[in-house]
Amino acid sequence: MGTNSPTRVAVIGGGISGLAAAYRCIELADESLQPLQMTMFEAGDCVGGVFGTSHIDDYLVERGADMFITNKPWALDLCRRLGLEDQLIPLDETFRRSLVLRNGRPVPVPDGFMLLSPAKVWPILSSSLFSPWGKLRMGLEYIIPRRADNGDESLASFVRRRFGKEALDRLVQPLVGGIYTSDPEQLSLRATMPRFLEMEKAHRSLIRASKRQASKQAAAEQQGSGARYGLFVAPKGGMTVILDELERRVKERAEIRLDTKISRIDPVEAGGWSLTLSDGSTQQFDRVVIAIRSHQVAELIGDFDNQLAKCLRKIPYASSAIVVSGHRLVDISDPLDAFGLVIPHAEKRKILAVSYTSRKLAGRAPEGRVLLRTFVGGAMQPELLEQSDEEILRMVRDELSEILGVGGDPDFAIVVRYQNAMPQYHVGHLELVEQIESRTKTHPGLALAGNAYRGVGIPDCIHSGEQAAERVWAADSATTHPT
Repeated sequence: MGTNSPTRVAVIGGGISGLAAAYRCIELADESLQPLQMTMFEAGDCVGGVFGTSHIDDYLVERGADMFITNKPWALDLCRRLGLEDQLIPLDETFRRSLVLRNGRPVPVPDGFMLLSPAKVWPILSSSLFSPWGKLRMGLEYIIPRRADNGDESLASFVRRRFGKEALDRLVQPLVGGIYTSDPEQLSLRATMPRFLEMEKAHRSLIRASKRQASKQAAAEQQGSGARYGLFVAPKGGMTVILDELERRVKERAEIRLDTKISRIDPVEAGGWSLTLSDGSTQQFDRVVIAIRSHQVAELIGDFDNQLAKCLRKIPYASSAIVVSGHRLVDISDPLDAFGLVIPHAEKRKILAVSYTSRKLAGRAPEGRVLLRTFVGGAMQPELLEQSDEEILRMVRDELSEILGVGGDPDFAIVVRYQNAMPQYHVGHLELVEQIESRTKTHPGLALAGNAYRGVGIPDCIHSGEQAAERVWAADSATTHPT
């Protein structure tokens, strides 16, 4: 770049990925002393997408993610650059455990179980979650050989191969389902949890590798060399603290156009991009970051790159909903002495999981109350989302009553829907993403961002947006587009 004329950048999509991309463009412009003229286009009436916090009476209610993980550094790093680090709070240790439903009764997830693999033997042996044969089969993991084939594998196949069917059905499926709302028979392990493949490759046994990792972590904590934060954190005032500060910073240097939909994008022969708005008007930009769902991207770029559009349409999405509700503790017979409860599909219930949000994070519910977030739908129960909000509220109320003994009238209850919002990383997903990225690189000054590609969590979305900004900022605007 390095010219006196401003670089014109468009960011399409005002979710967390789009905002992160816009803010990174501002940082890069400042670092390079390059004038910037940026516009963000958001089809909705506010930025943030499904992300954000609201107050209902004295409850602090998250409509999207309620915290973020710190072992992926990008969200934590962004908070530091925004000056929000001192507002982050860790999880409350008082109720630090998770539950899983077994024969209609919540039982503890064995201590030391890390999503797919146990780091401790005795909690597995003493757990009522598994049969004697199931425990023996899990123990045989010590002698199961490595997989010879290096091709992609579903999560279900991997867990059955290493730990057996009981481990998959009774524990791993609900734990992973609560994260990805996916069918484990189709979920790509390489795209979602590659560290377990790396553990198998390096140590053969996942149990052996998990025990070694746990020992190293314990030693580091004893020596005082552990991370300052726990594995999960959130702003004291809710996740909107991050969103609001990002929006404020972007507004200082860019125009944010709400209720503005882009209908198509076309490359300009001499370089740059022409955006056609839904009202028929056009605007030209040197760089474009598209941070919307992959199938929506396909609609915008299909006229000039049908091959890329076809790849983007191959990423499927699932719908889900969260029922957020506030309750008096005296109306609940279960002690709720955990962070939450996951529900195996084999239990044949109508909910996926329940997060005891105010047990995890301080300041989320008034004294003597509890805030619950109940998850519905996903790839394995899509039909439940066909119900009205009133029907979903009744269904969830019945489920909470039967499982946790929730009685009385809630202080409030709302349904938050995520229509086609969760991309499904099926087997072969990374190969598909590599095709998308390779094809996108043939269009200088164009980059894609969002949760459809290399991670669905908040840190992943932020990283995706920032990487997209860095790619378009480094692009050569003089390069013409291939046909």
